[in-house]
Amino acid sequence: MSQPAVRLAVLEGVLERITYANEENGYTVARVDTGRGAGDLLTVVGSLLGAQPGESLRMEGRWGSHPQYGKQFTVENYTTVLPATIQGIRRYLGSGLIKGIGPRIADRITEHFGVDTLDVIEQDPGRLVEVPGLGPKRTKLIAAAWEEQKAIKEVMVFLQGVGVSTSIAVRIYKKYGDASISVTKNEPYRLAADVWGIGFLTADRIAQAVGIPHDSPERVKAGLQYALSQSSDQGHCFLPEQRLIADAVKLLQVDTGLVIDCLAELAAEEGVVKEQVPGPEGEPVTAVYLVPFHRAERSLAGQLLALLRTGEDRLPVFRDVDWSKALAWLQTKTGADLAPEQRDAVRLALTEKVAVLTGGPGCGKSFTVRSVVELARAKRARVVMAAPTGRAAKRLAELTGAEASTVHRLLELKPGGDAAYDRDRPLEADLVVVDEASMLDLLLANKLVKAIPPGAHLLLVGDVDQLPSVGAGEVLRDLLADGSPVPSVRLTRIFRQAQQSGVVTNAHRINEGQHPLTQGMSDFFLFVEDDTEEAGRLTVDVAARRIPQRFGLDPRRDVQVLAPMHRGPAGAGMLNGLLQQAITPPREGLAERRFGGRIFRVGDKITQIRNNYEKGRNGVFNGTLGVVTALDPVEQRLTVLTDEDEEVPYDFDELDELAHAYAVTIHRSQGSEYPAVVIPVTTGAWTMLQRNLLYTAVTRAKKLVVLVGSRKALGQAVRTVSAGRRGTALDHRLRRG
Repeated sequence: MSQPAVRLAVLEGVLERITYANEENGYTVARVDTGRGAGDLLTVVGSLLGAQPGESLRMEGRWGSHPQYGKQFTVENYTTVLPATIQGIRRYLGSGLIKGIGPRIADRITEHFGVDTLDVIEQDPGRLVEVPGLGPKRTKLIAAAWEEQKAIKEVMVFLQGVGVSTSIAVRIYKKYGDASISVTKNEPYRLAADVWGIGFLTADRIAQAVGIPHDSPERVKAGLQYALSQSSDQGHCFLPEQRLIADAVKLLQVDTGLVIDCLAELAAEEGVVKEQVPGPEGEPVTAVYLVPFHRAERSLAGQLLALLRTGEDRLPVFRDVDWSKALAWLQTKTGADLAPEQRDAVRLALTEKVAVLTGGPGCGKSFTVRSVVELARAKRARVVMAAPTGRAAKRLAELTGAEASTVHRLLELKPGGDAAYDRDRPLEADLVVVDEASMLDLLLANKLVKAIPPGAHLLLVGDVDQLPSVGAGEVLRDLLADGSPVPSVRLTRIFRQAQQSGVVTNAHRINEGQHPLTQGMSDFFLFVEDDTEEAGRLTVDVAARRIPQRFGLDPRRDVQVLAPMHRGPAGAGMLNGLLQQAITPPREGLAERRFGGRIFRVGDKITQIRNNYEKGRNGVFNGTLGVVTALDPVEQRLTVLTDEDEEVPYDFDELDELAHAYAVTIHRSQGSEYPAVVIPVTTGAWTMLQRNLLYTAVTRAKKLVVLVGSRKALGQAVRTVSAGRRGTALDHRLRRG
């Protein structure tokens, strides 16, 4: 006999504040005013996707009790109810829900229209101009914001059933407008390709909810592309066919035969490319690429070989130069002599069309670059300099006394990722110098090399022992591989001045598999703490209090916490919350905005977590750092001053592009330098502890390194050489010519 359905209780109230929200699954803890007076607020928990403070809600759910928080209501579903009293309308409008209306304007509007206010905005928004101080421009904006809210609400209600977060529902609406519900119902896998923040797994959950079969070929093809896209996030340009099939079977839980058939169809439709390439031991492997990575790898190899082989030369003067005279002149100009390997590097850069300069800290890469630039400029060459990050570009400019920009800015990347400079419109340059080249991923390197004019010289400078790029490929390593036609110099001699630095000495020790020296150093310390949670707390104390007190450094500007991983008690995620609490705590009168699980405040140190070509002058890119300088609840906008000194506005519904950056993962810190770094090295991050990870973290510091954690974890990091190369065939294409 079937059980009778349990009747849900109904609760009505005004949402006062959200105390916690998980942006992944929409689970929310909130406080609701049920109108019982005396400021009595009730806790409600559950999925409140899209609900905003100030809204009147009609919630269905169950009453329960929490041992710590007392009586609470668990929400199963809710609808928004427009408030009926003047006071309710005033609070609703003044809550910041409608862009352009803050508390003051809400007061004026409700004073004028009373209980008819919402009907006027809904039916006849033109009448808003009757309100003192509201012109036609502002009334138009308010009417448009009201309409958009209504439309987004409809999408929210539909998506609520499949657990899609508020910010993603807003993105779906912005992408498809009125077609949002139709696309979501009929083509859910399109969402994974079109909407940032929706991966295959979310699209798959939606597809399941709208009844798309588990073994549908559309689902399997989307799953194969997702598996390849996931592998590119791990740095691979391709996956071997057998591994891709195994990954897809595991992910999709379908028959191997179906996956093989769908992969063949996908290749026939040119959704992927298959090609035989040499495997790790030289054996042939069938590589499966997503189309953009295959195109970029072939194009990059072809362009580099074309640059190397061209008969044109934009620096012909250096073919016949008297090098002893040139180097003597250089010494009088810079006041220092070059070591033999540095001289080789200078000659190489000025006589070869493509050259690579690599080496660790303290080996004179910077001085060598400066020497190359001085000589080129002395011969009236047009020198263009760039680096993958804003900080690295600033450093390059300071070093050479000439302008340097990020690679993205140099190429003027446009919405969609196309560059203003390419093969048809090359850069105006005779010599292009790119620093921190270990950070160049395949797609960006291809765009850059396409823009180098024939006959110009390209010098790539970087430390090949650091972590490879965050994006797919390991371009610098491939250019330096055995048999590569690209000429290179590796600087190995540590200069006397650098030998006195504990940071430099220990970076080289770590790179050679030796323990860093942590006793008797004035710029390199180890705070031993075996417990991971305690190590996290100690990291925060060192970064926010001890270093600023002892060394007079600013905890926000000068000190950076670099964590091996994002998760865990000593991971970047947890540390960011603790560091924000220590450095930028809530204060009376300090504006803040909650978004999902994060709270943004004026003064927060933040980082961009996706490439967005639409923002700023030439886009804002993954890894860009900045500080929140303004927060406007009425215009629903937050302003960030980036490390490239550009002010960039973010609407509140775009805040999922930003994360706090008091602590960042070591991977995200590549290309940046900070006066002081604090590195938690704990057994909680065991699987991530590798030599090149620790080496990269230590080499980010200019003056001071503090390690916090256990000797056991430190030993693991020093001993462990990262396993396996990335799936890339650039070295093979260059050798094959």
